[in-house]
Amino acid sequence: MSTTGQVEPTPTDKLWTPANIVTLVRICLVPVFVVALLSPWPQWFGLPQVADDSKSLIAAGIFILISCTDWLDGYLARSRGEVTDFGKFMDPLADKILVAAALLALVELGSLPSWVVLVILAREFIVSGVRMVAASEGVVIAASWYGKFKTVFQMIAIVLFCVKDSYMVGSIGAAFSDWLWLLSWAVMIVALVLTIVSMLDYIAKARHLIGFGPKGGKKVAGGSASPVADVQEHGAAGVGVSEADPGLEGLAAEVIAAARAAGATVGTAESLTGGLIAGALTGVPGSSEVVRGGVVSYVNEVKHGLLGVPSQTLECEGAVSAQTARAMAEGARRDLGCDMAIAVTGIAGPGGAEPGKPVGTVWVGFADGAQTEAQLYEFSGDRAQVRAQTVCVALERLLAAFEPAERA
Repeated sequence: MSTTGQVEPTPTDKLWTPANIVTLVRICLVPVFVVALLSPWPQWFGLPQVADDSKSLIAAGIFILISCTDWLDGYLARSRGEVTDFGKFMDPLADKILVAAALLALVELGSLPSWVVLVILAREFIVSGVRMVAASEGVVIAASWYGKFKTVFQMIAIVLFCVKDSYMVGSIGAAFSDWLWLLSWAVMIVALVLTIVSMLDYIAKARHLIGFGPKGGKKVAGGSASPVADVQEHGAAGVGVSEADPGLEGLAAEVIAAARAAGATVGTAESLTGGLIAGALTGVPGSSEVVRGGVVSYVNEVKHGLLGVPSQTLECEGAVSAQTARAMAEGARRDLGCDMAIAVTGIAGPGGAEPGKPVGTVWVGFADGAQTEAQLYEFSGDRAQVRAQTVCVALERLLAAFEPAERA
């Protein structure tokens, strides 16, 4: 848990924050871009000097302006500590509305074949469906850099196609001698590849939820199919998470069994959970064959002194960050002498929220020698629920590390 200066969390029901206003303005500007690109507005306003090529350049400029507001609303939300549920819902939706409108407008102009739009929109529908299934199970799928780069390349490609439309290429030979035509399609192809890869990444992360892999945890009393969902509904009392939720106890048993079958050892580094992950694992009979140990690094001094998290990382990025989670996992694996280590750091509440890091923000780090990674989760509920949900996703990540070996 972060020990830096605490601020009062901004109420999540506050709607008209500057960030949310920018997001709504971005959506309202989408029709302006479409009209600027498709309509004969120079004739409407008596501006015959504005040729078609100038009109396309103006539309491209409007699109760039709208795209830049995506960075602005994110910056405002994080810097002011005003990350709201409305903003988290509307911000990605605004991006999708802008991209879809632009692609359909380019198809209308004949500048872009419809199959490109079909691939991009199909990806959005599939990913939205996967997220919906994950949300129903109480699982948060962290966004990867594939999706971020996909959006950037899509927007760059749209701008290039808008500009390219200002003068059309005739024959095939002329097309391949046109550097702007080649550049536009090169960027669009990269965008399409990232579109497909990011979709596959989401499916891979949620494969156990949509039937392509074993589910983490057993169905527990009360009808919850996921330990996370059950924790959100019923909470977790006391110190022992597994006693409050048999689903987590079953999940811990699966991790121990998979590690024993693979001949691997595991370790933990815990901040906000204070040893609950190690407790869940060592509550399983025979866990001594697998669990090497755990480090409870509740304060920054312990994170630095025992796990070797760089002081600069703690000062610049904070205790609740991807960099700290990765360093904690690497330190635990190194110092405990285990094959793989899981690390968690976050804000369980009720206090401790920071700008851009509300209560429920949790980073889960993982290291196994071949890779070191960190994923961000945003949990809801009280302190006990946030801690229990963190234990659940940590155990699920450990279990996922053994899935390739089990299939082989």
